[in-house]
Amino acid sequence: MRGGQRGARARTPLSGEEAYASLRRAILDGHLEPNERLVEADLVRRLGVSRAAVRAAIMRLVHDGLVEHERNRGAKVRRVDEQEAVEILQARAALEALAAREAARHAEERDVAELRELLAGMREQLASGDLLAASDRNALLHARILELSRHGTARRLVASLNSQLVRFQYRTILVPGRAEKSLAEHTAIVEAIAAGDPQAAEEEMRRHLGHVAEALRASLRDQAAA
Repeated sequence: MRGGQRGARARTPLSGEEAYASLRRAILDGHLEPNERLVEADLVRRLGVSRAAVRAAIMRLVHDGLVEHERNRGAKVRRVDEQEAVEILQARAALEALAAREAARHAEERDVAELRELLAGMREQLASGDLLAASDRNALLHARILELSRHGTARRLVASLNSQLVRFQYRTILVPGRAEKSLAEHTAIVEAIAAGDPQAAEEEMRRHLGHVAEALRASLRDQAAA
């Protein structure tokens, strides 16, 4: 009986897919920090999976760009540096400009209403001084435009890039004066989509993310000079 009770309380082992998802989430949420070592024996105990499953999960995370292998030292969480963060924004600008162009072609009335609702929420949060909440709403707006594009490849590539940028933990909306400019840029993007103008939507999205990259560069220069 007691043996049965012990068995009932035992944790169900994770599958290989669940192990990968758990490690990926821990990295993106910041529970595993940049440059932190991934020790196989520790992960086997923590996740309750085989060493082979842990190795497979780590290899997938290497492919995702979230983990790197060092010769004779094993795996660690990959650190995104400042230059790479700028490059990610530049790549996003090209992909999301394409997505905005396609969204302008496909968006219906109800879709435009949803985008405007997201903008209104962003405006309210900025007015109340809640910059982090406004930044989260910003991310939702970008994600919705990607969905409206119906461009699966762009969505997949941007998701991969964003998984890198999230760990950089830098929000340009916190740069003094940037929040108001960001709101105006997003408004221009949404209005171009609402007008069904693919070229304008593409140009406005490219301009917006170009300004985000410039703000990041300027802030990093200021930090280096401080």
